[in-house]
Amino acid sequence: MHMKIHKVGVIGCGQMGGGIAQVCAQSGYAVLVSENNHELLQKGMANIAVSLDRSVKKGNIPSPEKDTALTRITGTTNIDDFQDRDMVIEAVVEELETKKSIFSRLDKICPPHIVLATNTSSLPVNEIAEATKRPDKVLGLHFFNPVPVLKLMEIIKTAVTSEATLRIGKEFGKSLGKTIVVVQDSPGFIVNRLMTPQILNAIRMFESGIATKEDIDTAMTLGLNHPVGPFALADLIGLDTLLTIADSIHQKMGDKECAAPELLKKMVSDGHLGRKTGQGFYKYGTQ
Repeated sequence: MHMKIHKVGVIGCGQMGGGIAQVCAQSGYAVLVSENNHELLQKGMANIAVSLDRSVKKGNIPSPEKDTALTRITGTTNIDDFQDRDMVIEAVVEELETKKSIFSRLDKICPPHIVLATNTSSLPVNEIAEATKRPDKVLGLHFFNPVPVLKLMEIIKTAVTSEATLRIGKEFGKSLGKTIVVVQDSPGFIVNRLMTPQILNAIRMFESGIATKEDIDTAMTLGLNHPVGPFALADLIGLDTLLTIADSIHQKMGDKECAAPELLKKMVSDGHLGRKTGQGFYKYGTQ
C-alpha cells in the first residue's frame, strides 16, 4: 500500500521540532506540532515565526510564503490529536525511555499503517521501534540544526524497517528539499560518528596546551576547508548534546576516541553549553 502524506505530526517544538515543523509547512504539508504545556508551545511557535521572518529578511523566501507557512501549522498539548496524521516525527530530548514511551503511545493512537519516525542523533532506532507493534514502519529521520538551512537528512534503517517504509521516508525527505543519505542503525550514524572523535580530539589538544582553541579552529577552517572549526561547531551543537552523543557512541562501541574529555564534562556541569547559554568555548552576545 503506497501512502500519500498530507498531514504531518511533529512531537516537540524546541529547536529541532520547530525547525522540522517549519520546513514541512513551507513544503506544503499541514503540520500539527505538540509540546508538554501551553507555555512551551507558545514559545516554540514564536520561534518558528522569528525563523521565517529571518528567511524573509535574507531574501530566501517572499513574505506571503511566510504567512502561508504559518497558517499550515497548528499546535497542541494533547498527543491524542495525532490520530489523524499520515506520518509522525518525534523530536524530543535525547532520552531513550522518553522516546520509547512516546512511541508506545503513538502506536496505540495512530492507524497501524502510519510511519513513525524519530529525529534522534545518537540513540538506537531499533530500541525505539521495539516500543511499538509496527517496528517495520519505524525509521530514523535525522535532520540537522538549523533545519531550515542545512540540506542533509540521514535516514536510519533498522534491521526490520521495510522497503516500503524506507521509500516513504526518502520521498518525504526529498519533498522537503533535503539530500538523503541512508545508514544502518549504528551508533552516531554517519555524521556524528565522523564528527564526534574529531571535536573531542580538538578539545584534548586544547586541554593539553598543544594549541589555542582559536588556532585549532583556524587550522580546521583554512587547512581542511571546513565552514567552522570544532570549537565553534561544538558551541553551535550544544556541549550537553555533544556529551550525550559521545557517551552513547563510547558505550556502544568502546571507542576510546569517543571517551569524553574532562574539560567537556566540567563545562556541561557548569552550565556552559555553548550558544544557547551565551557561553561555551567562546562567549556569545545576547541572542
